Amino acid sequence: MSTSDQDLVDETGPGDNWQKVQASPEFAELRKRLRTFVFPMTVLFLVWYLVYVLLADYAHGFMSTKIAGNFNVGLLIGLLQFVSTFLITGLYVRYANRKLDPVADKIRGEIEGDAQ
Repeated sequence: MSTSDQDLVDETGPGDNWQKVQASPEFAELRKRLRTFVFPMTVLFLVWYLVYVLLADYAHGFMSTKIAGNFNVGLLIGLLQFVSTFLITGLYVRYANRKLDPVADKIRGEIEGDAQ
């Protein structure tokens, strides 16, 4: 890198590029797409978890209903909490691969292309 190239990098600095990226419509779209998935899924999971906690606290009869042997409804719903966590993770990965990564790759390409 020549001295003039070094001066150019020092003058603009990486902060300027990131501020431009953050102000860009592509970045706004990326944030919108992320929020479109994350906020509803978070609310859904928290409601699902709250229902489990409330049932465990106030619906002892229902939660202790035997399904098979010592396996009851409370245990089933508790295990489904783990299943739902893995399901949400899988859905997020799928969503990110289809909707988020292409936009992020485009933004990254623009940044790295400008730096070269």
